[in-house]
Amino acid sequence: MKNPGQLFITGISGTTLTLDEKKFLKDEMIGGVILFSKNFESPQQLCELTREIQSLKKEDPFFISVDHEGGRIIRFKKFFTQFPSMLSIGNLSCPETYFQVAKIMGEELSSCGINLNFSPVCDIFTNPKNEVIGDRSFGRDHITINKLIPSFIKGLKESHVLTCAKHFPGHGDSFEDSHFDLPVLKTPLKTLKERELLPFKCAIDSGVDFVMMGHLLVDAIDPDFPASLSPKAHELLIKGLNFNGLIISDDFQMEAITKKYTAGLALILSLKAGTDVVEYRDMAYTRKCLEELKRSIANREISTDLISMKLAKISNFKKQRLKLTRDLRGNLASDFAKKFASDLKQKLAD
Repeated sequence: MKNPGQLFITGISGTTLTLDEKKFLKDEMIGGVILFSKNFESPQQLCELTREIQSLKKEDPFFISVDHEGGRIIRFKKFFTQFPSMLSIGNLSCPETYFQVAKIMGEELSSCGINLNFSPVCDIFTNPKNEVIGDRSFGRDHITINKLIPSFIKGLKESHVLTCAKHFPGHGDSFEDSHFDLPVLKTPLKTLKERELLPFKCAIDSGVDFVMMGHLLVDAIDPDFPASLSPKAHELLIKGLNFNGLIISDDFQMEAITKKYTAGLALILSLKAGTDVVEYRDMAYTRKCLEELKRSIANREISTDLISMKLAKISNFKKQRLKLTRDLRGNLASDFAKKFASDLKQKLAD
């Protein structure tokens, strides 16, 4: 069996890799990296960083990922084209606008070596008091959202950036922020199927690459485990919505999980439930969890066949869908992008 490090996406500490980070990423065959604002100074620096990361592997290249949604959730706030929130753009009810927004985002990310964007947000903004989702959503109802999601996914994919629908099975009707506590949703299953799940089904039908499991306890699906750890929630996604891409966890360092589960237990439960890729924002935490997984494999607490199957799935996925941009030039804020963003701002003002 290959090193199970392929199952992990990890954060790094700064704008360049330390020697220890290089060794860990290479020796443990880690699957991917997630970048934050602390990892970015300029397009040139970002190109050098992503080039350095990819140079550590001869096969199965790294997922290099970021949360680049537009609005308030964007890690690279300089040089990149800055777009308003998806909810505000939704007021135009124009799929072509979403396509162009996503295409510009994707071209800029891809030109700096980013190949995975954790977007689109498929949560419906049904609860006006829900600040954690709020204007990150594409709309207040599934009909509006489902008109826009296919264009957004198409725009990113045409720019060779992988897409990720989040946060399954829907974070829009919650009060709590899963960064700090576990949201509990009492929404009936019938309502979920007729409302919350429909944007995810639309994203899947539009060819979305990843689906991110939310740290949400949805009573109608599983009263015992949050979706990110629940076999029932994963089955609903895989069999109920016919999803055959990669299932990724939300950050497992969020307090919705860490307040109730040890790092090792959360990891094993998620993998057994059906998650393919687990995400941690800090490398020290990733290192600890990888050792927990190795221990669990050695003690036969988790099947080697299950891990091997996930590793093969990830490897095949990368071969089929991951297209690397070899010529990294950091082509940002082109004349077209600047004019488009300016015109968009004026349309919204009008």
